[in-house]
Amino acid sequence: MESNLEILYQDEHIIAVNKPHGMLVHKTKIAKDETVFVLQTLKNQINKWVIPAHRLDRQTGGVLLFSLNENTDKLLKKMFAENQIHKTYLCLVRGFPPISGTINHDLMKENGNIQNATTEFETILNFELPIEVSRYPQSRYSIVKAHPITGRFHQIRRHFAKERHYIIGDKPHGECKHNKMFENRFALNTMLLHCFELNFEHPITNEKLKIRANLQAPFSNILKKIDAEFELNIYETLMKEIT
Repeated sequence: MESNLEILYQDEHIIAVNKPHGMLVHKTKIAKDETVFVLQTLKNQINKWVIPAHRLDRQTGGVLLFSLNENTDKLLKKMFAENQIHKTYLCLVRGFPPISGTINHDLMKENGNIQNATTEFETILNFELPIEVSRYPQSRYSIVKAHPITGRFHQIRRHFAKERHYIIGDKPHGECKHNKMFENRFALNTMLLHCFELNFEHPITNEKLKIRANLQAPFSNILKKIDAEFELNIYETLMKEIT
């Protein structure tokens, strides 16, 4: 039986939900056996026609925006294409990135075309665990706010991989030894990437909106497990930083 999605915002034109990790936005050829999708679940939940204004990867949680009519859909799609919707993601990465920075690195599409891509970021907190991974007796990690200025395929994941600050749980672009440690030690079963906030002007009313989504349990539980085992205060510190 489908569980109801957490609705973050709703009016007569748009609706936003907190997408769970591991849930596809809609049907796709790459997961033919999957039967539960955000699109159909939300449609059944509110008994209305809905269409996604953008996409989140299957293993990414957080704010997912839908239109409730065709006119709004066209306007929101245009806003996303023109970078008028400001996105903030939270991610757990390997290593200690700079306090803040900008990653400018072109990305190749599947058809071979090159697209410019820019991601700004801020490091919220760093922590070190006394766990040996690869040749290092200590393992360093950071929680980062990422702001994709452009909207390319897997942009945040690929940009942080280029900087060797791999997102934990990212299988295609991540680092397998750190992923395996998190799986074995903390029962990680997803990617620690979360769309925390969408900030934009409502396409119909022109109201300024800031839609936020709390971390889903698969992400927050990892931080709480780390805190409990190593007597740290990562989760509480993060909550203070983002409120």
